Amino acid sequence: MRAYYETLGVDQDATADEIKAAFRSLARETHPDANPGDAVAEERFRKVAEAYEVLSDPQKRARYDRGETFAGADLFSQFGGLEDILQQFFGGGFGGRNPFGGAARGPERGRDIGVTLDLELHDAAFGTEQTVTFATRVECETCNSSGSEPGHTPITCSQCDGHGRVQAARQTLLGTMMSVVACPDCSGTGQLIDHPCTVCSGEGRTSGERELAVEVPEGVDTGTRLRLNQKGGAGQRGAPAGDVYVEIRVKPDDRFQRVGDDLHHRVVVGFTEATFGTELEIPLLDGATQELEISPGTQPETVFRLGKKGVPRLQRRGRGDLLVHVEVQVPTELDDDTEEVLRSYGDLMGEQPSRRKRGIFRR
Repeated sequence: MRAYYETLGVDQDATADEIKAAFRSLARETHPDANPGDAVAEERFRKVAEAYEVLSDPQKRARYDRGETFAGADLFSQFGGLEDILQQFFGGGFGGRNPFGGAARGPERGRDIGVTLDLELHDAAFGTEQTVTFATRVECETCNSSGSEPGHTPITCSQCDGHGRVQAARQTLLGTMMSVVACPDCSGTGQLIDHPCTVCSGEGRTSGERELAVEVPEGVDTGTRLRLNQKGGAGQRGAPAGDVYVEIRVKPDDRFQRVGDDLHHRVVVGFTEATFGTELEIPLLDGATQELEISPGTQPETVFRLGKKGVPRLQRRGRGDLLVHVEVQVPTELDDDTEEVLRSYGDLMGEQPSRRKRGIFRR
């Protein structure tokens, strides 16, 4: 129970000001800037910061006093992590080593690009290679992305001596501390362009158009997004390119309706075909056909399932099914003879159809 209090060297009933003062003193003493290369001092500083995080928060302190312990996820919640509390108090790192993110930025990464790719159902199901074209920033061919006029090279920044970062005084809870920040002269790159390329104005990239081959895997559907790493806009002076996000949009198909990995196909059979049965040729997604036997007495909206004739599953084995929906066609036009036969059938079945004048169906 006394561990955090002992770490800060205070009593269990210490006030908030006493805890802050103890932390300030110990942090100055154990801060790695004051103990370069001393791993023991750095570890002690982390323990001091952990103790301060718990005891400086009234709710956490109360829980700790009740005997609760804290996992890593419970600590430094108001700062988002130990690195952030160190950044909060001491700026951009220890002795210029900058382990916590205050380092040089470097040239700007290229922009991400979003494109839409329209596909036929067949291509979406079985995969394809398509070409997309889009306007973006491309590498400057004149300076080979260096940003310097041909015959010249970037020079080392004299402000940061090529390191891309400099020390700056920063006011913190513990007073004035030195922190490491990106060099304002070279924007953290460590180099200056003294003779900018006249084509790209020193950017190392220009406006242009890029054509990209996209390998579409089998099983994609509308809404599937493919990410192509570093195929997007060119970065500044050779920095990594952005990514390309390809949004898939599948065109409607007259033969099939897709639901997940399954396909639905509708067929229409006549009254007698449904009654006595028949055989149909069902189109398949790959262009072939399969014979389907319609059994006698098939009712409207009966569904026949053709296993594994649907869409291949994206990044998984197997395929969906093809579901064939049967619609029974009721005749709307009858000649006298056909009408007489149907009425006789109705009489045999005990049905009572309307006794309207014969030939009512004829146009």
